[in-house]
Amino acid sequence: MRTRTVVIISAVVVLALAAASTIAIGATRTRRDRFVYGPRSWSRTSCAIPNLPGTVVNVTLMNSGGPMMGGPMMGGVAGGMMRLTATPTSVPAGQVSFAATNMGSVNHELVILPLPTNQIVGTRPIQGDGSIDETGSLGEASNTCSSGSGDGIAPGASSWVTLTLAAGRYELVCNLPGHYAAGMYTQLTVR
Repeated sequence: MRTRTVVIISAVVVLALAAASTIAIGATRTRRDRFVYGPRSWSRTSCAIPNLPGTVVNVTLMNSGGPMMGGPMMGGVAGGMMRLTATPTSVPAGQVSFAATNMGSVNHELVILPLPTNQIVGTRPIQGDGSIDETGSLGEASNTCSSGSGDGIAPGASSWVTLTLAAGRYELVCNLPGHYAAGMYTQLTVR
């Protein structure tokens, strides 16, 4: 009986510490003053994507689990396992528009980077702040309900950007701290 009481008390203490750390995480901001998990991620925004020029690549940014969905915190990032998908994955060279929609519960972004011939998608070095080096970025969609760069795409919202791309391979990433390491990258081939 006494052992059961100690186990129950220990479980309650662990749960209380987990709740306190989740609250502390919610109060912190990250690089570029963006939330990984916080008050801005609790509401959903929606907006219409305008008619975009050129070939359109639809990018979906998502996460599963995490505090908003009753799951655990994965890889040190609130919001759980993360994915970034693009449709289509191959487009003709020229004007390409990216329409990025955040289907997750935390802010995300889309950054377009050239992918060197010998590099494998998803293998860029992670920096101390949990992001990757954006040197050479061709553009980004991270402005909620608008084009270009901003403070991140709010849950349920979209952002877009139009670029002129030469034939080659490109890596599409979410570069908020921890998101790339959690799986938010994919390859786009321009032919």
